[in-house]
This record gives sequence, C-alpha cells and structure tokens, in this order.
Amino acid sequence: MKSDLFSSENMVRPATAPGMTLQNAKSIKYAVDGEMHARQGSMVAFRGDLQFERKGQGLGGMLKRAVTGEGLPLMAVRGQGEVWFAHEAANVFIVEMEQGDVLTINGRNVLCFDPTLSYEIKTVKGAGMTGGGIFNSVFSGYGKLGLMCEGHPIVIPVTPQQPVCVDTDAVVGWSSRLATSLHRSQSFGSMMRGGSGEAVQLRLDGEGFVIVRPSELKPEKASAN
Repeated sequence: MKSDLFSSENMVRPATAPGMTLQNAKSIKYAVDGEMHARQGSMVAFRGDLQFERKGQGLGGMLKRAVTGEGLPLMAVRGQGEVWFAHEAANVFIVEMEQGDVLTINGRNVLCFDPTLSYEIKTVKGAGMTGGGIFNSVFSGYGKLGLMCEGHPIVIPVTPQQPVCVDTDAVVGWSSRLATSLHRSQSFGSMMRGGSGEAVQLRLDGEGFVIVRPSELKPEKASAN
C-alpha cells in the first residue's frame, strides 16, 4: 500500500527514553515508566500496559472549580508504555522547567506534565471576577509541562518600563513573578454609548513574559472548561 499518509513525518517511532516529546504540532507522545499526569479525556492512543485513573484536586481545588468554572481536571497514567495526548487539534508545546521556575497557566491550556512538577490552584491577585476567572494553575519544580493553544501563541516580554495588558479570555499564562491587577481602558462615557468590547484587561507589571492566544475564548468553550 502506498500513500503520503505513510511518510516518515507521520509514522510513529519507538521511544528511546522515558518522558515527553512532541509527536507533531498537534500531539504529544509520553513514554511512561511509572506515572505521569494529563488532562482528563486527552488520550488519543496508547500501547503497552497502562492504567488511567481520575486524579482529585483536593477539597480546596474542587471548591474553587465549582465556584469559578476554572480548574485542572486531571488523570494519572500509570504503568509502562507509550501514550499520545491531543485536544481538539490545538497546537501543542513543551516547556522544560528547572528548579526555581514558577509558571502560572490557565487550566484550560494544560495538556500533560511530569510527576516531578508541583501544581496548585491559586487566586489571580488583583484580578477580581473577570471573564477568565480568578483562579489559575501555578506550576513549580523541575520537569516538562505540555501546553496547548488554539493557533500560534504570542509571547510578549514584560519589563518595569513596559507593563502589558491582556484580554482575560485570551491569556494562556505568565511568569509568576509578575504582579497582576485590573486595567480599565474604556471611559464611562464610552460604556454608556455601548462600549468598545475592550473595557477591562488583566495588567501585568514587573520582569517576565506573558503568553496569549491569537483569539478570545468562545463563550461555549469557556462554559465547557
């Protein structure tokens, strides 16, 4: 049988070492030797002796998810084998974190991560009840973190001289040393005339970076996360 489908670009190769690698722009392969964590329902294929179990977020995480709709629904993958993760054909990226790194990520953008990484759901200080919610997942420790984003993400440097304001429905994450607050970019008169659609943003001050997606989250998807 002949077809471009069977080109080396698409063909899976056996893993040479445990851990996370990019399969292609839309999926991540993880060679499991023990345990790893992933978004519930994100497995698209696997081979080997693997078990998938729902992973709780603890009482605090469950309550925050119930109140805000934000959170990180996880499963633990245990055993030996290879597993592929993807979500709605979103683009995927791997971030390699070192000891001391801390990254704040919207739970809807997390695909999978090494068990050596720690995470907790924290309040976004100064953000108030914005469209993107007031809780994000904060990752620390060392290991690889698999992220997903609809479209190609935009990474914007933040400096003390140049703070950055982002739409809460477009933000993916930011370096956790940044200070957050609400920024109002629309006058009261403009709001009375119907508004610009850009009334309130999340402002980030300090030294670091912010990641945004090239579109705002659609309401129907926001309610599903």
